[in-house]
Amino acid sequence: MQKQLFDYDRKIMNAAGSLGFSPDSHGPIDPKELGMFITNPISLRPRKAANGPRLIHYSGGALFHTGHPNPGLKSILKSYRSSWARADLPILVHLLAASPEENTTMTQLLEEIENVAGIELGFPNEVDAKTVKVIVNSALGELPIMARVPLSNVIELGETAFEAGASLISIGPPRGAVTLPTKEKIFGRLYGPSLFPQVLATVSNLVARNIPVVGGGGVYNTDQVNDLLEAGAAGVQLDTILWQGDFFDEG
Repeated sequence: MQKQLFDYDRKIMNAAGSLGFSPDSHGPIDPKELGMFITNPISLRPRKAANGPRLIHYSGGALFHTGHPNPGLKSILKSYRSSWARADLPILVHLLAASPEENTTMTQLLEEIENVAGIELGFPNEVDAKTVKVIVNSALGELPIMARVPLSNVIELGETAFEAGASLISIGPPRGAVTLPTKEKIFGRLYGPSLFPQVLATVSNLVARNIPVVGGGGVYNTDQVNDLLEAGAAGVQLDTILWQGDFFDEG
């Protein structure tokens, strides 16, 4: 597959998990404000939600503990392929990185779907470089790939994914833990404004290595969007700020 950047007019897109499985004009924002729509994470087989609290606020952000629930790719296609085809913006389908065989199957199914512009492969926090290479190779085909690698090891894994054939790198949220009043520790993905300095430094480091990257994480105003674009980011992903519904009004 020839490496190429995704072709979209606006440089802003939603992050996976922030706006559902398909653009919704009745949601918190108008999808036309985005250059591309990224679906919630999808696996080949159905996944149930994680047990326990799913959203825990802490100073500086929030922890998400969800388990990436979804009904599986084939069920998603039955429900949403028509709305994807009718959408006014290209669809990027976020796939949960699984076995090479499952990734190949999912990629081949998506190649037949109208208006799917590419896939975003989401890697878990504990992934290693060897696994990233194998998974990216297994997903190579007609659709360009954006590899979402964890912030905790984004430089090494981003280089590996790009060399393996990914067109772009995106930045996955780091993981952490929060202690509940019951003294139980809940582990999950971290979001919030406190992440932005790390994300800006990461984007600068990847660009210096000539690796195309979409910045994201801790972006809560248009000045931060401009900071990432000026640092060389090919685009910017927004996550929890989109739920407030007023991000684009300020700009």
